[in-house]
Amino acid sequence: MKKLTLVLMCSLLSFVVAFAQKQFTFGLKVGADLTNFWGKDLPHGMQFNYQAGAFMEYRFTDKFSITPEVVFAAQGGKFDATEYLDDSSFDGKVDFCFHLNYINVPVMLKFYATPKLSIDFGPQLGINVYSKATAKAKAEGASASYTEDAEGVNSVDFGVGLGATYNITNEVFVQGRYTMGLTKVFDEDDIYNGNIQLALGYRF
Repeated sequence: MKKLTLVLMCSLLSFVVAFAQKQFTFGLKVGADLTNFWGKDLPHGMQFNYQAGAFMEYRFTDKFSITPEVVFAAQGGKFDATEYLDDSSFDGKVDFCFHLNYINVPVMLKFYATPKLSIDFGPQLGINVYSKATAKAKAEGASASYTEDAEGVNSVDFGVGLGATYNITNEVFVQGRYTMGLTKVFDEDDIYNGNIQLALGYRF
């Protein structure tokens, strides 16, 4: 009886492990981002940034899965601040750049259009961990910059993402996504985050 019980327990454990391996996958991803601000309160420009993090994918059918991620992302935007200068004698250009760093938690629903290609859509919650603002001035071949902590940045950023994932192999994939922020970046300005992402990932 004890031997039979042991055999049944081992069989059950092996089944659970096999099921978990089939349904759950874990991995890491890194990528390059093209970030900006969108909204009506300022003219905006793009910045090159980066992201890195981890994910888990739960495949509940052949066509659908859900993938929560935890990603550190450098975001932000810039704008031409020359017109805001009080000094009318300044003959040059001043760019004002915001460097905003978030821990983002997207939860993506993935629809597998083919075994290798999925369409990804879902909400994202971002927690701002620190922010910097840099003013860069250029005039007559000379340049200068000044950096300080950015003030008035909201600690939470909520958005939605839409993109696609292509599985090169069972382990390696490439991913493209656009995330649109729906929460104001700053307390008083009508400005939101935008993020175009291109990432490379590995499943264990």
